[in-house]
Amino acid sequence: MKKFLMILAMSALLGENAMAITINIYYTGENGNARKFAEEMEQSGTVAAIRAEEGNKKYEYFYPKDDSETVLLIDSWESQEAIDKHHATPMMDKITELRNKYDLHMKVERYIEDTAGIPMKDKDFIKE
Repeated sequence: MKKFLMILAMSALLGENAMAITINIYYTGENGNARKFAEEMEQSGTVAAIRAEEGNKKYEYFYPKDDSETVLLIDSWESQEAIDKHHATPMMDKITELRNKYDLHMKVERYIEDTAGIPMKDKDFIKE
């Protein structure tokens, strides 16, 4: 917890644009609705439009191996300002409409970029 508070304090000192923010959204529904939602987001062009927005670093869906009723969206932005601009676009209305259409529930996790990088002792476990 102390480390998280330090990161937040550093972010405040450096300005809210200093670190990238990644949001994991777990969409869960019934009868395959989470996957249908992701497919319609792709087919409607909404995903491509979001990926083209200034400040978007990643917008990708993943399917958990052991849970066919959940879809994970990894959504990454350069800054809180970029997220705020995204949230002010008409695309948010489309996303909300589709979430309601497929009766999805969400679990959200939010991460701030670790600008220090991977510690040397952890790199021993990474094969590039």
